[in-house]
Amino acid sequence: MRVLFAAALIAVVYAYAGYPLILLGLTKIRSRRPDKREIFPSVSIVVAARNEADKIRRKIEHTLALDYPKDRLEILVASDASDDGTDDIVKEFVGRGVHLVRAAERRGKEHVQSLALAVATGDIVIMTDAATILEPDALERLVQNFADPSIGAVSSEDVVVDAEGNPTGEGLYVRYEMLVRRLESDFHSLVGLSGSCFAIRRRLCASWPAHLASDFMGALHTARGGYRAVADASARGRFAVVSSPGAEMRRRIRTFLRGITVLMANVDLLNPFRYGRFAFQLASHKLARFLVPVLLLAMLVISGLASGDGLLRVLFWLQVLFYGVGTVGGSVPFLQRNGLVRVAHYFTMVQWAMLVAWVKYLSGQQQVTWEPSRRPAVTHGAPR
Repeated sequence: MRVLFAAALIAVVYAYAGYPLILLGLTKIRSRRPDKREIFPSVSIVVAARNEADKIRRKIEHTLALDYPKDRLEILVASDASDDGTDDIVKEFVGRGVHLVRAAERRGKEHVQSLALAVATGDIVIMTDAATILEPDALERLVQNFADPSIGAVSSEDVVVDAEGNPTGEGLYVRYEMLVRRLESDFHSLVGLSGSCFAIRRRLCASWPAHLASDFMGALHTARGGYRAVADASARGRFAVVSSPGAEMRRRIRTFLRGITVLMANVDLLNPFRYGRFAFQLASHKLARFLVPVLLLAMLVISGLASGDGLLRVLFWLQVLFYGVGTVGGSVPFLQRNGLVRVAHYFTMVQWAMLVAWVKYLSGQQQVTWEPSRRPAVTHGAPR
């Protein structure tokens, strides 16, 4: 029982700490950073939108103000059958390099993105959403990476803020994810791109599955095409945290379900004999991370059944205490002020959402239709 418990614990620690540490060591020996240069290829920015009347005007205005030659830029707002006036607002900008691509019926984010890709003319495509505000030089910085012929896709740096532009508690987890992305990028290639904003060569978007998450599939398409996907920490986009705990949980479940679906549809990429370093990264980052809630549940059951083992019994009650604090800590105001409680709460929430996503996936459910998280519009501040 102790061996089984220890094996599960080692796998959990590897997923969150061991893998980044291995990447850190390997990048100290050899780092593969892109050969960035100033270039100005034609760019198509695809803004996915579903009922974003409260944000779309600000998004378009900020996009038009980006530092990039206007004659090399087109903006395509991909509306997933919006019915709240979003499309009417977009039409106000026609003639300024902004075009509306509307889905006749609601069929999901990837479907409407594919409609936009069918008419996009840029050599580079930027996928973004209405809630993300890019820094003025973000587009230039993203594009510079494509001067390196080995680069197929580039992910922006996420900065999570409140509606006033100030950092939030979720930002700690996001900063950890951004660190892992930078290490993956320096080692070889990203295994997932930022859903809020990423750039990709248009030729890699030729077949865009309408039922699979485009940010994850973008990295996999890149690997299949023989290119690398990298992160650019200097190209930053900010968006506000989801204010409702219930909405945040639904978003997490939806995200994990889509991620598991993509991974299971591309298991051949886990073959190390064909995909080498990318297979190692995909297994270590995605597969190992998706298996963590199953391993944690196994640890809880193993230690709970070991009634005659004093050490395992202590570990069982420590787990119960941790999950109890993590569950209650999200709704008790004075506990929320404690940093360790916030970490316990966020970790518990993420693992529960992932476990629910596995149940949905194994029961045959898919998340195709799309309802963007209702994030408040960012009105002030800038990412630091």
